[in-house]
Amino acid sequence: MTTEQSQPIEVVFFDFSGVLADEGFVDGLRKIAVRNGFDPDEFQAVATEICYEGGYATGKASEAEFWEELRKKTGLVEQVEMLHMEIMAGFNVRLWMLEVVDAIRASGVKTAILSDHTNWLEALDFELSIYSHFDRVFNSYREGISKRSHDYFHHALRAMDVKPERALFVDDNPSNLLRAGEIGMQTLLYDEHEKVLERLQSLFPSVKFPMA
Repeated sequence: MTTEQSQPIEVVFFDFSGVLADEGFVDGLRKIAVRNGFDPDEFQAVATEICYEGGYATGKASEAEFWEELRKKTGLVEQVEMLHMEIMAGFNVRLWMLEVVDAIRASGVKTAILSDHTNWLEALDFELSIYSHFDRVFNSYREGISKRSHDYFHHALRAMDVKPERALFVDDNPSNLLRAGEIGMQTLLYDEHEKVLERLQSLFPSVKFPMA
């Protein structure tokens, strides 16, 4: 899913999990489910809804409250420390994608993270200085809104002072891309790294991107 470029791009927004890093939340949840004898699909679905509906994804609930609610809904008994470590271990940052971000930024185009995330993203930044590669970071946990709402995209565009048609959003979730496209943003689906590089090269022909 890539929208046809009609305007020069001034800002590129990148999702974090699934684009800049592996899907630590999803992968971690599924490992926890298997270890505890739960159905991975059902466990992931329940945890995801608690994360959003319970307010953890938008900073209205703490990590401890998230895990406690998940315990109540599923019967999970593992210690929070172990659960936290399982999730964090899955967020393997894709260094080649940070090189892609750096190349785009060096060309004069602004870059930003636009992610539905939590305090986990801040912990990763503390360890790896991820934020230094971007002009701005939009973390739903701090912004108080998620990509389930068009308002999050409008908010990010206003903050970056860019029109929708001059912004590109890169995400691995088609639903998020659909919402971004509905307000006029250009979009690019992250599926296979090599294909993504090809699409980015067509959008930024003067940028020298790192090899996959």
